Amino acid sequence: MENKTVPSYFYFTLFKGYENVRILYFLLTITAYSCIILFNVNIILAVFKDKSLHEPMYLFVCCLLCNSLYGSSVLFPRLSADLLSTTHAISRPACYTQIFVIHTYAISEFTVLSVMAYDRYVAICEPLQYHNIMTQRKIVLLVLSAFSWSIFCVAVGLYLSVRLPLCGSQIPRLYCSNWSVVRLSCVSTVINNIWGFFVTVTTVFLPAGFILFTYMRILLVCRKSTAEFRGKALQTCLPHIINFVTYSIASFSDIALSRYEPGQILNAIVLIISLEFIVIPPILNPLIYGLNLPDIRRKILSMMISLKVALSY
Repeated sequence: MENKTVPSYFYFTLFKGYENVRILYFLLTITAYSCIILFNVNIILAVFKDKSLHEPMYLFVCCLLCNSLYGSSVLFPRLSADLLSTTHAISRPACYTQIFVIHTYAISEFTVLSVMAYDRYVAICEPLQYHNIMTQRKIVLLVLSAFSWSIFCVAVGLYLSVRLPLCGSQIPRLYCSNWSVVRLSCVSTVINNIWGFFVTVTTVFLPAGFILFTYMRILLVCRKSTAEFRGKALQTCLPHIINFVTYSIASFSDIALSRYEPGQILNAIVLIISLEFIVIPPILNPLIYGLNLPDIRRKILSMMISLKVALSY
């Protein structure tokens, strides 16, 4: 029978076998993180500097981008350090902190996308009542609800994980995830599994169902409208649709991956799937919104011209 322990450190095993190319991966990691900061901060500054962009849609975009910065900040610096390290060890408190940040980021991505879908639904299906419905108080309430629910879900799940006695310390990933730690438990994890199922349903499947419902209603309205109206609706909805589909595929892949035992899938596949949900959206989101929303695109071009003029003096 395995001894029940409370390990002081966890060890990432997925780094093994990549020692010869770790410098290349380190440079790619630094480049990706720099792009995430640059792209997301530029959009956020463009929105907050221009009062004409202080509309619900653009404020929700900023919430999505801030969430990307939040999730990336706990992964990339640590991942960069691990790529240059030979031990790949993480302390127990640091591991649980990483779990909290990464999982709140993951859940908030879906809840914020749901809020954005509701905003587009009201704007297109109830245009005359839009400003009466989307008041400043309601905007604040929607944003707080989106982030509060993710914090609550992860806090409860983390509490259930922290209390478990563990029989191992090896995590077959590049970062700490809740299920990777739960798998090390020496005792039954039925409660953890039930809570995980509840969180998955309420933070992934329900938001996805709600988003699909809003777009079905939007499509019905667009069918009865003019070509010009349909064009404007598509212009504002297309970035959100692309983000929703991209993030859904990435997150569903990560959820499916967590159900496989270590060694059942090639390490290269595990590496790609485990990183895509926290790498692709933070890079893709600002590019999509910056290129597809004319108001943001114009503001960014204006900022770039102003910067160029300032540097020329």
